[in-house]
Amino acid sequence: MNYTQNEKIMSITENTLVIGIDIAKQFQYARAFDYRGIELSKVKSFENTADGFKIFNEWLKLVAKENKKDKIIVGLEPTGHYWFTLANFLRELGIKLVLVNPFHVKRSKELDDNSQNKTDLKDPKTIAKLVIEGRYSQPYIPEGIYSELRIAMGMKESLTKNLNIIKNKVDHWLDKYFPEFNDVFADWEGKAALISLTEFSTPQEVLLTGVQEIIKIWKKGVKRAVGNQRAVRLIEAAKISIGIKEGLRMAKNELKANLEQYRLYLKQNEQLEIEIEELAFQVPGVKEMVSIRGMCSNGTKTAIGNTIYTITV
Repeated sequence: MNYTQNEKIMSITENTLVIGIDIAKQFQYARAFDYRGIELSKVKSFENTADGFKIFNEWLKLVAKENKKDKIIVGLEPTGHYWFTLANFLRELGIKLVLVNPFHVKRSKELDDNSQNKTDLKDPKTIAKLVIEGRYSQPYIPEGIYSELRIAMGMKESLTKNLNIIKNKVDHWLDKYFPEFNDVFADWEGKAALISLTEFSTPQEVLLTGVQEIIKIWKKGVKRAVGNQRAVRLIEAAKISIGIKEGLRMAKNELKANLEQYRLYLKQNEQLEIEIEELAFQVPGVKEMVSIRGMCSNGTKTAIGNTIYTITV
């Protein structure tokens, strides 16, 4: 037992009302205890709605008044996302919220009755017991600009994940239908490669298009000069391709859908990075950090990007 846990235990006094809550999508179940673990009221269920929260708050005040408690601490498991709205509600009321480890809840239930079964009535009691024992952590719930940044970084993580999934799908598609494509283009995300996958993705289409038409199409989307050599290499690769030749109609539709998603995610990611940069400059000290000479070598935008990932939100 460390000093921090001792402090937590000592903070639970005879004037403290300890509430354990089992979180679910529609209904929550709460039980009230004193610092010794004696239950002070019958189990209270309430809906995950504004009316439900109001009922819960009225119950809290009633139990606290009846048992002469002037301090309330609420504990719950941070499983899923259903606890976020309740956490926000409790913060607005000024009620302390703490989180218990789901693993500890499971183990404590096993010790109490040798059962891992989850019940709406048993979990709140186990959670409250862990709070009384000081086995909890206090959540950091960001506000203002830090809340915006946390959401933005969550979106960034999700977009990056989705982009990687789409990239893998395109890689798999090429492995099946045009494996020699990567011998011509080092990266299918390059401009000329993307044009090729959009306009003539299969070896059969490459051969039908021909060198001169391929070059003509490339020049419409690529500003720098595109030589004949790569077009010739693409034709030669198409001639000897071992790619699958059946089901090409739907295969092309599959690739088209993946490329559309790829472009959409890229566009969303680009816009998000702009918004993250704007948010970052609102964080105290960021402007001063990026103004320091030598903070970055690739311009302010790179420095902001690096800074964002180090900000605790």
